[in-house]
Amino acid sequence: MTAPSLGTARRTPRLPPVTQMGMLLRLLAVQGSWNYETMNGNGIGFCLEPALRLLPGGRDGEAYREALARQARYFNSHPYMASVAVGALARAELDLVPPTTIERFRTALTGPLGSVGDRLMWAAWLPFCSLLALAAFGLGAGPLAVVCIFLGVYNAGHLALRAWGLRVGWRHGLRVASALANPVLRTGPDVIARAAAVTAGLALPLALYRIIGVGRTLTGGVLVAVVLLALAIVRVRAKLEGWRTALAVLALLVLYSVVRHG
Repeated sequence: MTAPSLGTARRTPRLPPVTQMGMLLRLLAVQGSWNYETMNGNGIGFCLEPALRLLPGGRDGEAYREALARQARYFNSHPYMASVAVGALARAELDLVPPTTIERFRTALTGPLGSVGDRLMWAAWLPFCSLLALAAFGLGAGPLAVVCIFLGVYNAGHLALRAWGLRVGWRHGLRVASALANPVLRTGPDVIARAAAVTAGLALPLALYRIIGVGRTLTGGVLVAVVLLALAIVRVRAKLEGWRTALAVLALLVLYSVVRHG
């Protein structure tokens, strides 16, 4: 059986729902075997394995063994965007694309999936979710509610991204680069960053109000510290990473809670 021509228009084959669900669940553990030699390679092979069972000969066939060994080699990308690679590589393998083409395709995917995922998730979505939880704290939410808001919103975003990536990767196969031009991926980080800035403008005063209250002697000092910190952030904004800033804010919030309730 020969591989279909890349220039031939054809209808997207259907990936069995059970196989698709198995791949999506495995994507949650794509970093479970992360190491410095293959990075996410073992995880990619693990996530692809349900689809590779559909190759001629099944799990006992030569095609299955060769494809699994090929997909477990070195691969490095953002863990949430790995779903795009998994879907596209599964399509390529089941379309019986030549192994040399698949290997070049895998290599070409690593850079774009890494940079897009970092900008979208670490530099934009994580800080936004952290600030949203901080705003909830300022509005009077309890510790459990704050944690649930953060985890709920953050996980909803990354789970949706994984499911979208798997579906888009499977649909486009070797042409998946066109999907990376999606407006959500191109402009999403900037839009979310603006939303995070607005949320920060609401969250920080609310959180400070709840912490120090009205008429406390610390009010003036805290406000001065906030202004100085804001100026410092503006000066070094190019050197800041969103996820580090978010973790610092959450750490301060946790420290306050420990001191207050200790």
